[in-house]
Amino acid sequence: MYHRNLKAYKTTSIEADLAVADPHRVIQLMMQGLLESLAQAKGAIERKDMEEKARTISKAQGLVHGLQDALDMTQGQIAEDLFALYAYMDERIWEASVRRDIQPLDEVMTLMVTIKSAWDQITDADKQQGFQLRQASGSV
Repeated sequence: MYHRNLKAYKTTSIEADLAVADPHRVIQLMMQGLLESLAQAKGAIERKDMEEKARTISKAQGLVHGLQDALDMTQGQIAEDLFALYAYMDERIWEASVRRDIQPLDEVMTLMVTIKSAWDQITDADKQQGFQLRQASGSV
């Protein structure tokens, strides 16, 4: 009962956060969700819980695809590099699922922690400047 209530609270809390989140925060939440899904998938593989593994792998891949979709490909090399890195992560997640091996998940988690750490360092002033530049270029 407690676990179900906690899950309902987390879901409601995330939905409330998303309802008022700026695009930067949405990406943060997606990255955090990916890390959580990968950790859950890793645990499921270790426990040999194939139903949970399938659910969490699917969720992780959906979040990776969401991160790819969120990229502004008009921004050049950085967007292209991130797209390719996310594609690599997706491939490694698939390999982990097929092989029932946690090593690829550890690799993806390490990569995502690095990306998320950099993303988390973006200041409000940087976000505002980026928005103004995009507005001036007509891409907003």
